[in-house]
Amino acid sequence: MTRLWIRDPLDLFTADDVPAADARRGIVVADGAIAELVPAGGAPATPVDETFDASQHVVTPGLVNTHHHFYQTLTRAWGPVADAELFPWLQNLYPVWARLTPRDHELATTVALAELLLSGCTTAADHHYVFPAGLDDAIDIQVDVVRRLGMRAMLTRGSMTLGQDDGGLPPQSVVQSLDVILEDSRRLVDAHHERGAGAQVQVALAPCSPFSVTTDAMRESAALAAELDVRLHTHLAETIDEEDFCRERFGMRTVDYLESVGWLTDRTWLGHAIHLDDDEVRRLGAAGTGVAHCPTSNMRLASGIARAVELEDAGAPVGLGVDGSASNDASTMILEARQALYLQRLKYGAGLGVRRALGWATRGGARALGRDDIGRIAVGAQADLAMFRLDELRFSGAHDPVAALLLCGADRADRVMVGGRWRVVDGQVPGLDLGALVAEHSAAARRLVAG
Repeated sequence: MTRLWIRDPLDLFTADDVPAADARRGIVVADGAIAELVPAGGAPATPVDETFDASQHVVTPGLVNTHHHFYQTLTRAWGPVADAELFPWLQNLYPVWARLTPRDHELATTVALAELLLSGCTTAADHHYVFPAGLDDAIDIQVDVVRRLGMRAMLTRGSMTLGQDDGGLPPQSVVQSLDVILEDSRRLVDAHHERGAGAQVQVALAPCSPFSVTTDAMRESAALAAELDVRLHTHLAETIDEEDFCRERFGMRTVDYLESVGWLTDRTWLGHAIHLDDDEVRRLGAAGTGVAHCPTSNMRLASGIARAVELEDAGAPVGLGVDGSASNDASTMILEARQALYLQRLKYGAGLGVRRALGWATRGGARALGRDDIGRIAVGAQADLAMFRLDELRFSGAHDPVAALLLCGADRADRVMVGGRWRVVDGQVPGLDLGALVAEHSAAARRLVAG
């Protein structure tokens, strides 16, 4: 078992109760986990086999992305929806996404994960709910890409059952029957879901949203998730339009609807959760229901500002999500933490700390995904680490290295480790030909929107 000492970091953020001084001389990694923290003035208690000089690096836990749509990297900055709010944005994009092929999906997933990885992200949750003809193995394709890049992922088996013919938003070509959805959900959990510390691939069940699935789909998904002991995910309370839809169709507000279908539980985490009243914030917190705050997407679509501070204070695990690359339009987790800091300061004031926002991007995200083995630097946690250099012009004159990551706008990690293995080295993903990937992905994107 090789012991690696990541030695003398410029600074570090533990996202844990452990003070940074307790790891001032670095981190010892062994067997994929953090074996020892070396305090100021100390040295490893047990001899090490290798050292890595981290004196030019700020070290953080690997960032955790709690909400994404990988396939949307093919529709970034598409002109017809550049200035649209959520519902017209979706109505214009659904017919484009209905043309996805398996190779398109593989390319889109690879681009999204590579971009995340290069931004310091080590674990990503994806919400895939578009299954046009020929794309039945969409989640299996994602599993292969995750394993190839060596990341961790929570891949959700999304679904849509309520098409335009039944009063929903999506076209009939991308909705599925509930029996097909439940059968495939069970298959995917059996085939791919890993449990326990160090899990690389996990599967959750994820009906898309109240305006694209039936009440039966929500209830049956909750029952199956409980039976299989996996997590639940959906979009909720993202826009006023959604709130109005729930009132008109179900006669209740979004959180009431969530409770009525058995989803108000600590098994659930929600995308967005913006339009909540005080009682709904309290109820989500009391239930331990997680929230993926997606600040860039929320600003891009003018959806609103989530009550992230109040939700976390009420007991709801709060993480960050870059959301789909058709509404962000990037997959850059470290910049998402910066956006969260600034957007939440508009609501709560400048006293909201840099480290709190970084906490949402790390340990908060891990908690939202139901994990305590990632998202923090502590003995026994997985050795998932992001390392950033501060030698670019943008950082010149910066005094607090951790604060500089967000305030000066870090956008790319120099080194990233997942489970004790280097997955980014000198700002590059070893073995990945980015030029070839970009060329093929860009060509696929052009074909997709051309029809």
